[in-house]
Amino acid sequence: MRTRVTPYPNGPYLVRGEFEITDPDGRPIDARRETIALCRCGASRTKPFCDGTHKLIGFKADGSAAEQPLH
Repeated sequence: MRTRVTPYPNGPYLVRGEFEITDPDGRPIDARRETIALCRCGASRTKPFCDGTHKLIGFKADGSAAEQPLH
């Protein structure tokens, strides 16, 4: 299955499909599932995964990829 990343309005990035997550040294991080939510607000206690903290802190972000800077 092709990998798809979807930014949810005021929430995380949902990643679906085949993917691998690694730390900065290239060591794999066990995602334990085929669909994951990655933190976008920066406040999660389980980074890189979302823990729902975005709701508590009032994180706001459009779900549109067009407004996300590409680097």
